[in-house]
Amino acid sequence: MKVKLFNKISQAGLKVFDSTYEYSDSVVNPDAILVRSAKLHDLEFNPELACIARAGAGVNNIPIDRCSDAGIVVFNTPGANANAVKELTILGMLLSARDVIGGIEYAKTLVGNPDAEKEIEANKSRFAGYELQGKTLLVIGLGAIGGPLANLAARLHMHVIGYDPYVSVNAAWSIDSRVSHGTDLTAALAEADYISIHIPLTPQTKDYLGEKEIAGMKDGVRIMNFARGGIINEPALIAALESGKVAKYVTDFPSADILSARNVIAIPHLGASTEESEDNCAEMAASEIRGYLERGEILHSVNFPDCDMGVMTSAARILVLHKNIPSMVSKITQVLGEQGINIENMNNRSRKDLAATILDVSEKPSDATVAAVAAQEGVLRVRVI
Repeated sequence: MKVKLFNKISQAGLKVFDSTYEYSDSVVNPDAILVRSAKLHDLEFNPELACIARAGAGVNNIPIDRCSDAGIVVFNTPGANANAVKELTILGMLLSARDVIGGIEYAKTLVGNPDAEKEIEANKSRFAGYELQGKTLLVIGLGAIGGPLANLAARLHMHVIGYDPYVSVNAAWSIDSRVSHGTDLTAALAEADYISIHIPLTPQTKDYLGEKEIAGMKDGVRIMNFARGGIINEPALIAALESGKVAKYVTDFPSADILSARNVIAIPHLGASTEESEDNCAEMAASEIRGYLERGEILHSVNFPDCDMGVMTSAARILVLHKNIPSMVSKITQVLGEQGINIENMNNRSRKDLAATILDVSEKPSDATVAAVAAQEGVLRVRVI
């Protein structure tokens, strides 16, 4: 198996691959790609490419639609960098509440001043701030980062409102009982002293917070964005920063315009930049690649449904990626039946317009059989393991 590496990948992740794998940044015609932040939109994919694993959560550097059409499974690593981002978000809140940055820069100007201590005492009030305790925090998105952040903020004695109309059952069970359930975004925005956003950037969430939403916020609100820049409408945000409507904006994704705006704390995309996070993401991504190439296991895919058949005990396993349309399973099984291939076990899962079917069969199918399955209308890719 061949894996092409983009960006520097943690050795902890590369150790997941055994001696049957060839991996480097110079691999030609790979079976899989392991990537961090490199942009793949202009990359021409070779026919052998079966999957792409992103060592991180966001996948806006990967052409998802093109991959789906070609039957290329795209993985990300949800939760692997969650703790690192959660901790940095708490730091962002503290930096927005206390003018620590201004104070540090002021202290630097006193180097060599024999009256430094006296000057500091005389001027420290210029950098006074606020405590988090007792303030209201709105967390938008209660997934792998937002949920733990809400819990931690509650333990810091903040009043926390969690807003996520799509929160999963498992995530909901992990939310601290002290976190209030926000059901109306407009009402929650009006109540919050701090707002922290933890939702993916999609066509539906672009400009999720715009002029109307910002106008409904409390005067002097502080906004944390450790998700993606495009979630907040920048012209509306910059205007609110200039007027003082938004007291501070802390972002891990500063644009050129945001960098020049006032009252911005710009962090250069450090959310997942810890040794622990990079190791976790790389290990999970490499494991996803192995699971898919060796067993047909789909776990944490952003385009195809999770689908797994466990350890293979049959003669062969057939993985069919296809469109989620009527009669697909019957068409696949009919082709195998006509070739005298017995199906010992099967799993079929769908996700919106796409589906995956895994079949454990009594004998390895011939190339002609595989071609017959692939020729069925709606089939995107057939792999035999």
